[in-house]
Amino acid sequence: MSADGYDARADFLVEAREILDRLGEQVVALEQQPGDRATLDAVFRGFHTIKGGAGFLDLPPMVHLCHAFEDRIDAARSGTCELDAAAFDGAQRAVDILLDMLDGLCRGEELDEVDPALLQQVRGADAAAAPVAEAAFDMPDDLDDLDFDALLDSLHGEGAIPGAAPPPPPKPAPAPKPAPAKPAATEKPALAPAEAEHTVRVDVRRLDALVNLVGELVLARNRLKTLRPDLHDEHLDRAVTALDTVTARLQGAVMSARMQPVSRVFTRFPKLARDVARQLDKQVELVVEGGDTELDRNLVEALADPLVHLVRNAIDHGIEMPAVRHAVGKPEQGRVRLAAQQEGDHVAIEVSDDGAGIDAETIRRSAIRKGLIDSESAGRLSEDECLSLLFLPGFSTRTEVSDLSGRGVGMDVVQSKIRELSGQVQIQSELGRGSRFIIRVPLTLAILPTLLVELDDDVYALPLVRVIEVVTHDDSQVMWMDGQKILDLRERPLPVLSLREWLGKGKGVTDATRGVVLQAGEQRFCMLVDHVLGREEVVIKALPRSLRGLPGYAGASLVGDGRMALILDVDALLESAQRGSSATARSR
Repeated sequence: MSADGYDARADFLVEAREILDRLGEQVVALEQQPGDRATLDAVFRGFHTIKGGAGFLDLPPMVHLCHAFEDRIDAARSGTCELDAAAFDGAQRAVDILLDMLDGLCRGEELDEVDPALLQQVRGADAAAAPVAEAAFDMPDDLDDLDFDALLDSLHGEGAIPGAAPPPPPKPAPAPKPAPAKPAATEKPALAPAEAEHTVRVDVRRLDALVNLVGELVLARNRLKTLRPDLHDEHLDRAVTALDTVTARLQGAVMSARMQPVSRVFTRFPKLARDVARQLDKQVELVVEGGDTELDRNLVEALADPLVHLVRNAIDHGIEMPAVRHAVGKPEQGRVRLAAQQEGDHVAIEVSDDGAGIDAETIRRSAIRKGLIDSESAGRLSEDECLSLLFLPGFSTRTEVSDLSGRGVGMDVVQSKIRELSGQVQIQSELGRGSRFIIRVPLTLAILPTLLVELDDDVYALPLVRVIEVVTHDDSQVMWMDGQKILDLRERPLPVLSLREWLGKGKGVTDATRGVVLQAGEQRFCMLVDHVLGREEVVIKALPRSLRGLPGYAGASLVGDGRMALILDVDALLESAQRGSSATARSR
């Protein structure tokens, strides 16, 4: 690390991981179109750039591995050895090993030498086995001047690629007139305005600190807006209005700085899909759409594991074997689609396949057999509600052991993770045509748009993304069906949940006059409250330790009038109420 704190190794680790994520996708694309010279050059540049940085930082094992694949690419470029299945397997294995090396460097471990047999496999038996050259690097003392592109150009010539024919020597030019010596500081030409960088790398902790400060500012803004009707001062009212406008703009600017495209996660899935399909002897095409859709960086990273699970499941248990697909008139190559799009103040991410689909009746019978639900309750479930049973802990329709996660195995973990992100998962499936898993999460978790409701003098916040509509409650419209209150809303029966009863509060001074229709997975229900206060953006705060783990609560926040509001977890709220209703019905 240099005196001013620049850490070349840390910078290399970040950039190399980004390059490797892209390489996995690019190698898959090259395997599908081996003659695409642009993709071939992109793959070469990826390995070449990592090799240059690893050489600068004196990491010989990484240099040797990258150089081995460069030899393989050179053989393909020259036409002496075409890229085959073994070459692409070697490339993907090289990407995996390089990622493992980066993980080891992050842990402060020394890199082990690469097995020569592996280097030969990556290089290819018929490729020219050129010896690995260890270039001598003359390190500058000031790492601020580090420029990998300039470093690579100094080694191989500007714009040249190792292994390519050297450029012809330039024609001698007339001797220039003597010029005054330039200061050392100007030896490196300055970038033209068009070439200047427009980005800067910022520690995420600084961004998090800015978000926290903006959150506090939003709370103060909300408080002033609540007090404004009582101020009775025109100038002060204008000042509050101006503060409201500036706060909203500042909030948007800071939040946009934390936004990242979901392609940062999506780039790893072509490689994942290829590896899983080859392991299972299936033919699968992965279609990726909407990679430029942006999310809060924390959400982007948190979505990686649930999406990996869903994509692996789609290939392992959604897509049929080629012979089975052929027998039913489908193309032997299955199709898995990973897509993202923004919908208002949240993002929808879909993992779908054109496989066999999920049999709702099989789900129903399996849940009864495992004791996860009684037969009477299971008989009342709709097809969509049967599919939701996949999220129950320990549920699976699989009887054999698989190295890959079975559809249903660990799906409760997927749902739990999405709920932690204030999101939801929905399942749609049609036998013989495939399945769709749709994840919806808010754009950011730092500041959450909510609908505030009131019960006595207590305030509760409902995530606005879950609110369908607000209806006027008339107790005469409520019916009883199988021991459950039902509201017939435009010929659509909805379960009715009283928030007052769920909280165990006695009868209020006035009966509940409002109902909030909420979405929980595939199911909608109506929650009765005393009053609806309106929409407000709140800053999510963690619950006190004594309240953590209680079902139905996701966090807390201060609202504009200074009161503390509990943020309700809609999914857990409904599940808790349904368990209570089932227990009451059984006791009767």
